[in-house]
Amino acid sequence: MNRPSRSDWTAWVGEQCSSIANEGRWRSTKVFDALGPSGVLLDNHDRARSVVSFASNDYLGLSHHPVVIGAAHAALDRWGTGAGASRLVVGTRPIHRELESALAAWKRCEAAVLFPTGYAANLGVLTTFGGPGVRIFSDELNHASIIDGCRLSGADVRIYRHRDLEHLEALLVAGRREGSARTIVISDSVFSMDGDIAPIGDLVDCSARHGSLLIVDEAHGVLEPTPTAEERNDVPLLRMGTLSKTLGSLGGFIAGPQSWIDLLVNRARSFIFTTASTPADTAAALAALGIVTSAEGDRLRERLRHHVRRVRPRHPSPIIPVILGSEHDALAASDRLLDAGLWVPAIRPPTVPTGASRLRIALSASHRDHEIDALIAALATLDDEERRHDR
Repeated sequence: MNRPSRSDWTAWVGEQCSSIANEGRWRSTKVFDALGPSGVLLDNHDRARSVVSFASNDYLGLSHHPVVIGAAHAALDRWGTGAGASRLVVGTRPIHRELESALAAWKRCEAAVLFPTGYAANLGVLTTFGGPGVRIFSDELNHASIIDGCRLSGADVRIYRHRDLEHLEALLVAGRREGSARTIVISDSVFSMDGDIAPIGDLVDCSARHGSLLIVDEAHGVLEPTPTAEERNDVPLLRMGTLSKTLGSLGGFIAGPQSWIDLLVNRARSFIFTTASTPADTAAALAALGIVTSAEGDRLRERLRHHVRRVRPRHPSPIIPVILGSEHDALAASDRLLDAGLWVPAIRPPTVPTGASRLRIALSASHRDHEIDALIAALATLDDEERRHDR
């Protein structure tokens, strides 16, 4: 039998890269030198241009808030650049415990546990509470981290149509007939590509009727509080969140009942077998949380709401999609906006379904009024060009 050689792997990698490129889906990173939404973007040929980004999830602009930066500096001075080990070895610092306590209070839960990323948090919670004998019901537009967590969990996974409570109910009823012992319902609260909102109250009621654990991914929830089930003893609820969006730092967490969080600490491999979050990131998130829960946080959210109302009235979140359909059209529209000094990346398959390529506008409280003016004017120009093309 012939043993595979290095040349076999080289050929395979070349074929895979060529396949992606031939499909028109080749991607590469671009360097953005910025503190806040405005900065210098380097293209793939290192050509620089000044742009305003409408791509960041830093919804309240806290990643560059002086109080948040100051907290990170102080943590660096006290604990250094890294935690040095996993949380269960010697990686837990006082700041980790302090942030977990503050996050639990913010989410009105008994306890919370930090993960190094939101992605790791979703892997951890689904692989801990999922498994053989468990059936997971997941919204079809849930984030990739939820999809991967479902796959890794070993559970029986059923996908319900987006925000379709009747379909979810039918699947749960069918599951009970088939003898599912334990069930999990999981949904984003704000969906990352469409910016629409899950019917959380209805999901709570549905979970109560079927004895399901409800897991809500609140990563993109910034403008409105997510309804909770803390007063419903018949609805076990776990709340997932990130530190990298509203809080402008890096990391993820799960909040819920104390014993459930204790189980995560003892079973979640993405918690046990990874180095703890850096002290600077953790301290930054704690300082940002202090701002979010203050009068200043209220003002920042109101400013963000104002931006959303200007760009798309009555839209429920700062994620605003402009659906263009074809990948070519989305890329061309993104290029035209970039020529106007506005960076709004094109989102295309496999991130979104074929035929649903789009621009994904992400607004921030740190955007200035004249930058919103420029975005609105540029979008109107796109609309005019599309109408001329249709004629």
